Amino acid sequence: MSYNTYNKKTYRRRLSGDAFFTYCMYGITIIVFIIIAYPLWFVVIASISNSNLVNIGAVHFLPKDIRFYGYQQVFSDSRIWRGYLNTIIYVLLGTTLNMIVTMPAAYALSRKEFKQRNIVMFYFVFTMFFGGGLVPLYMTISSLHLIGTKTILIILGALNTYNLIIARTFIQDNIPNELYESAILDGCSHFKFFMQIVLPLSKAVFSVLVLYYAVGHWNDFFNALMFNNKNANEPLQIVLRRILLLNEAFEKGSGGVQGGYAQSSADQVKYAVMIVSTLPILCFYPFIQKYFEKGVLIGAIKG
Repeated sequence: MSYNTYNKKTYRRRLSGDAFFTYCMYGITIIVFIIIAYPLWFVVIASISNSNLVNIGAVHFLPKDIRFYGYQQVFSDSRIWRGYLNTIIYVLLGTTLNMIVTMPAAYALSRKEFKQRNIVMFYFVFTMFFGGGLVPLYMTISSLHLIGTKTILIILGALNTYNLIIARTFIQDNIPNELYESAILDGCSHFKFFMQIVLPLSKAVFSVLVLYYAVGHWNDFFNALMFNNKNANEPLQIVLRRILLLNEAFEKGSGGVQGGYAQSSADQVKYAVMIVSTLPILCFYPFIQKYFEKGVLIGAIKG
């Protein structure tokens, strides 16, 4: 066997191995996609199917005995819309506060001339491993008279240490120090340098952190559960939790009876509430997926 013939056979064998690996990856990806997508699809079809058929396992891939009772009741419930409004307020104001706190702090901790930056960073990182506990936190918030207010749901968690590390690492590794030196020679202050140079060059990490914070505020229900005692301030997730766990679809005066509807009706309402509450994220996520991936890459190396 000649050397060229041997090389050709080896090359073909390698190509066939690569093709086999590629097909296996495609197959695994399709299986994982089905495992993840089917529960979401089932919630969709269950929300428009007869609840009795869903409960006996007659609904699998397509809706049966289609009815939109659940959506009709959801859209007529004022609590859903109040929860939506509160959640939007918490997301907009909370995310704005998060970025106002995170970006300047990340910039300050990235400056080498800030001699105590490692010590300050240690105190931030320390909070990732140790906390005071829920009771001391509740007592502190209560002493500030913030229990039951919208303010606490906006300012609580104003800074996330992991996001601070991501921002600091990005600024430290991607903003050349020569830019700062040139700006200083032109009479630029730290504030002006941060606003006019650092922020425009940090659009990638800025977008990532906005998404992280916004999704966190949208999904947050624990803080509202612990530190809110007024129905008027409930975010959408608390309303969803009440309907799902307490089987309480509607209060008296909004189309139902006191204590909620019958189980067959309440089940359809539950599925409808799931769809209504997650639809904005499901519609928005495909457009922001690349930023989430970029955020993972940015946060892969932390210094």
